[in-house]
Amino acid sequence: MNLILTQEVAGLGGPGDVVEVKDGYGRNYLVPRGFAMSWTRGAEKQIVTIKRAREVRDVRDLGHAQEIKGQLEKLTVKVPARAGAGGRLFGSVTLSDVVAAVKASGGPDIDKRRIELPGQIKTVGAHSVTVRLHPEVAAKIALDVVPS
Repeated sequence: MNLILTQEVAGLGGPGDVVEVKDGYGRNYLVPRGFAMSWTRGAEKQIVTIKRAREVRDVRDLGHAQEIKGQLEKLTVKVPARAGAGGRLFGSVTLSDVVAAVKASGGPDIDKRRIELPGQIKTVGAHSVTVRLHPEVAAKIALDVVPS
């Protein structure tokens, strides 16, 4: 089954890429979740639009990714969250919370789809989050979750 990816899929490709996957994977996972759409001649024309939008969002090159990595790793990012008496959060820290905290601490704009959480962050304290800026560059951000 041929599909056009609309979002980044780990191990498969990025937006605008035409990939061939097994029928069940495409029909039951990629298409229903909006990660891909069926490949047709009409849809192939949308590839140009998807790739153009991707280029605007993407990091320009390896040097630019290294520069952003340096900025991110210097930051001390504090994420305020509602917490109970034992230090457990009411809910968890989301990708949007991390993006807002990085922006509030003076960091660059980052796409939330590039952030990799190590799991759900449900406690107050220090945590580490990875931001995949380029296929060869990943930055580690030190998060400090504080009760609000």
